[in-house]
Amino acid sequence: MLEPKLILTIGGVYNLGFVVFHLLFWKIFRWKEDLASLTQVNRSVMQILNLRLTYVFLVMAYVLFGFQSELIGTKLGQTLLIAFSIFWFMRAVEQVIFFGLKHKVSNGMAVLFFIGGVIHLLPVF
Repeated sequence: MLEPKLILTIGGVYNLGFVVFHLLFWKIFRWKEDLASLTQVNRSVMQILNLRLTYVFLVMAYVLFGFQSELIGTKLGQTLLIAFSIFWFMRAVEQVIFFGLKHKVSNGMAVLFFIGGVIHLLPVF
């Protein structure tokens, strides 16, 4: 079994990966063109939510890198890890609900989100 601090470091890298991924949404999903069909309000909401989510991933990574002893050794730390884990498990469920199970990429993303839930939960035990 991996050491809890190593697992937390892996979790930090995992979240940083999603920071980069979300910052690339404009290019990957051609948002300049695709979001143009939305109203100004909906276009703005999509982009703001993506930026705030990116910030959440950045904070999660910072906490996982910078407060490893506190995450492992305190009730507050364990509560945060459980909350981070629930975030990723729920994201896996939402992937299936909103994208279905018909495409390999979508299925892979669901598995990746589930793995994120596991990564964040393991140090609690």
